[in-house]
Amino acid sequence: MGIIKWGILGGFRKKTGTVAGAYVRGQDIIRALPRTSNKPPTVPQSNQRFKFGLVVSFLSLISEWIDLAYKKGSSPASSMNKAVSDHLKNAVTGVAPNFTFDYTKLKFSTGKLAIPTVYSVDVTAPAKIDFNWSLDGLDSKYKDATDKINVMVYNPTKNQFVALMAAAPRSALTFTLQLPLEFTGDDVYCYFSFSSTTKKNLHSKSVYVLMIPVA
Repeated sequence: MGIIKWGILGGFRKKTGTVAGAYVRGQDIIRALPRTSNKPPTVPQSNQRFKFGLVVSFLSLISEWIDLAYKKGSSPASSMNKAVSDHLKNAVTGVAPNFTFDYTKLKFSTGKLAIPTVYSVDVTAPAKIDFNWSLDGLDSKYKDATDKINVMVYNPTKNQFVALMAAAPRSALTFTLQLPLEFTGDDVYCYFSFSSTTKKNLHSKSVYVLMIPVA
């Protein structure tokens, strides 16, 4: 039932009859309720719905990362919407009905903060991943020694992320991420990004490094 809050001439909220009221950007809006359809979806519609579900279910595992850094100045909802749109275009691969998510195309952050020119990951101890990177000279507008690296590892076998924000300063040049021991023997995908400690909402793009087996 619709509720009128500001008198007979005011707007209303919720549904009444075949319309629904809402307050959007300072204005009272009345919308017609969508009509239900008994028609089965077309093949393109089914494919698009499957791909959408594939992307949303995967990105929801790291929603707090996307909310934080995917799009500067956006709300959490618009950050996820933008991320879903981009990944539908760039990260879904395969031929219907066998669509899959290309983990090498995962992008959880965007921005202008500088990325090191040299970076790598290694396994040097059981269930541990070493992230290494270069410092690349003096500080600049889009690079500071105090920037923090954000590290992320995805295990497709377990469908599980291990991630840590602000893991180490850029000046450290290395960080070791501890993984669950049950990851041993699995292949994992490794990513990183940087975030500024001196400028609000300044992040780098996220970088896929490589897939590596966990010893």
